[in-house]
Amino acid sequence: MENRLKRWLDGLKSGERLPKKNQLIILLLTGILLLVIVVPLPENADQDSADPVTASAQEGNEDSQKYEEYLEKRTEETLRHVEGVGEVEVMITLRSTGQKIVEKDQQSSSQSTEETDSAGGTRSTEESSSDKTSVYEQGTDGSQIPYVTKEISPEVEGVVVIADGGDNAVVVRNITEAVQALFGVEAHKIKIMKRADT
Repeated sequence: MENRLKRWLDGLKSGERLPKKNQLIILLLTGILLLVIVVPLPENADQDSADPVTASAQEGNEDSQKYEEYLEKRTEETLRHVEGVGEVEVMITLRSTGQKIVEKDQQSSSQSTEETDSAGGTRSTEESSSDKTSVYEQGTDGSQIPYVTKEISPEVEGVVVIADGGDNAVVVRNITEAVQALFGVEAHKIKIMKRADT
């Protein structure tokens, strides 16, 4: 490749033939390819232009993970104090992420109309419309944030409890009843198992 390029450049100096159209196109494309390879793309470009909906979904997933961990820890701490349970580990799965209820302003308007037909009868109609708009509060940086009036915690889907006393029928019943009382989960979505000796 170097020899061809050298011969071609020597030919240009001596006034010999000019390169063909195809050779010029190849040289141009090679130059553009080298330019693209050499110039790095900014790493933060993708992060800065991230979709706010995707960002809030990721934030919601992180919140639900923290909520799961919190519930697991509190349940473990509680069950450790129950007679016969012993050392215990709890795993909780959630049905969905939590839900935030946004405050809405409701504006209603109504309009009534009376019509008279050719026989002398009258008919009145009333039209009403209602508009709901979200209420926003201003953040410290000047951004508009929806005003959340209520947050609904995620529902517990299932619970697995691994305990030293998981082979005792009385302990299993006590754990099952405790989990049902805490989370409102049906008995078939609760699994109690004996902890393996390590």
